[in-house]
Amino acid sequence: MSIPAPQMVPAPVAARLPHLWRVTVDPGHAALMAILLAILGVFVVLPIGVVLKVALTGTEGGVTLSHLARFFHTPLYVESLVNSLVAGLWTVAIGTVLALPLAFVVARYDFPGRMLVVTLATLPLVIPPFVGAIALMQIFGRAGAVTLLFQDLFGLRLNIMEGLRGIILAQALHFFPFIFLTVTTALLNVDRSLEEMGQMMGARGWRLQRRVVFPLVLPSYAAGALLTFVKAVDDIGTPFILNFKNMLGPQAYLRITTVGRDDVDGYVICVVMVVISIVCVLASNWIVSRREYATLQTGARSPEGGRTLTGWRLAGVLGLCAAIIGAGLIPHLGVVMLSFSKVWSLSYLPSAYTLANYAEIFLRAPRFVVNTLVYSVGAALLGVVLAAAIAYLLQRGRVPGKGLLDWIAMMPIALPGVVVGVGFLRVFYGITLPWIDQPLAATWVIFVLAYMVRRLPYALRASHAALHQVHPSLEDAAGIAGAPRLRAFRRVVLPLILGGVIAGGVLVFVTAAVEFSATIILVSRIEQSPLAYGIYIYSQSALGRGSAAALGVVAIVIVALGTYLANRLSGRGRMAFTL
Repeated sequence: MSIPAPQMVPAPVAARLPHLWRVTVDPGHAALMAILLAILGVFVVLPIGVVLKVALTGTEGGVTLSHLARFFHTPLYVESLVNSLVAGLWTVAIGTVLALPLAFVVARYDFPGRMLVVTLATLPLVIPPFVGAIALMQIFGRAGAVTLLFQDLFGLRLNIMEGLRGIILAQALHFFPFIFLTVTTALLNVDRSLEEMGQMMGARGWRLQRRVVFPLVLPSYAAGALLTFVKAVDDIGTPFILNFKNMLGPQAYLRITTVGRDDVDGYVICVVMVVISIVCVLASNWIVSRREYATLQTGARSPEGGRTLTGWRLAGVLGLCAAIIGAGLIPHLGVVMLSFSKVWSLSYLPSAYTLANYAEIFLRAPRFVVNTLVYSVGAALLGVVLAAAIAYLLQRGRVPGKGLLDWIAMMPIALPGVVVGVGFLRVFYGITLPWIDQPLAATWVIFVLAYMVRRLPYALRASHAALHQVHPSLEDAAGIAGAPRLRAFRRVVLPLILGGVIAGGVLVFVTAAVEFSATIILVSRIEQSPLAYGIYIYSQSALGRGSAAALGVVAIVIVALGTYLANRLSGRGRMAFTL
């Protein structure tokens, strides 16, 4: 006689949910997530939400698009939009012309000084574009060295730096490494066997590149080009240095600072800039998704040495590299020369040299450098702590909805600095600190918070990558050995991820040190000004351009040393700052 097996009756859903909740949700993680969401909500979501609310709210309190419609019926705003888009497109076009040939020869050929070429090609990124604009004015401006040379030799009076042309030139020379780095990396990862198969099928030269190589690197090129475009549209410092204000960034700043914080048009311009950034991100995703770019090849990537060049081919490649890199480093050379010049007017080179410019910034007005160090260090420390906590929850957290943290924390990378600055000014100018009886937006703390928010994505990605390399079993082993969770993290996990976390903090520091878009919106007193605003103040007079260049050299040194340190701390063979 067989005994029938008892039938398993599933528990009611309502009875199972508490059990599943206890299994999948860690109360400590849930509490940490709530704290992080509150912080991100106040310093990321609220400022952006306020900008959108002001731009989309009518006089009677309802939602309206009338302010946006007025934007497109105002000739000045339409002209500013067109100028910004034209500057962005031309910056991408010129950057492509500079970057693609350089990326191709670096990825495909082996020649003496190849690594030096890669290093020098990335140097333009360590100088803020508005600093380079000061030097370019001295070289290509109305009384610049090249202008005088062409006038003396050929009787031609060039003025390359006039208006939008100067902005495009300064931005293209500064941002083209974004395209160079992404395309070079993609070319190095293309399997050479695909090209060999294309050659066996009869494809040669341009046809082989067009049908085989270019489709494989197109997503990387699109990412670099769109990043260049967004950076160019977001740039507010270069138009101010070159005194060309009919662009979106300068117009938003002028409306907010001259008309008032309640001026709706300034917020509408910010919304238009956000829409442009979002459209660029969506366009990048669309370009990648419309075709299949992956390969089934698992063979070796392209040899980093490449084809060895000799003879006239070697001379041609070296000449090409020298011409492109020489153009990219013109702003650097100009800034250094200008920082030591006493008199540089209507001459090819400075007529007299001096150290007075450095004495001015270090002895008479050291506050610019000191404020920059204080704000950047504060932003780096806050960013590191916040990013490490978010990365820990993303990797180890047992709490639903943790992806929302990643989405909010990465949001500032697509937001123009002007928008962040305007949002902070709107929200935190109404919050008065009781112990000093001043609005939070009027204190130096606002710079620390704004820089932290702007650069949080860098710290988060560095911490996330470092934590991803530490297997959870190490924490489990520490727990089995009796260590509480906090001690296991402090004694086991933290030492293993410390290098990556510090590298992320250094990246926050160096990028915050040259932040200008949010700075110019938030500065209320000259005593609180950081280095970037000091460069702008000094450059407003002819006598102050030497001191502005000296501050620019300080910025170059800070960024170069910080980038080198970040790459050293990030681990062997891995760049901390990847695109």
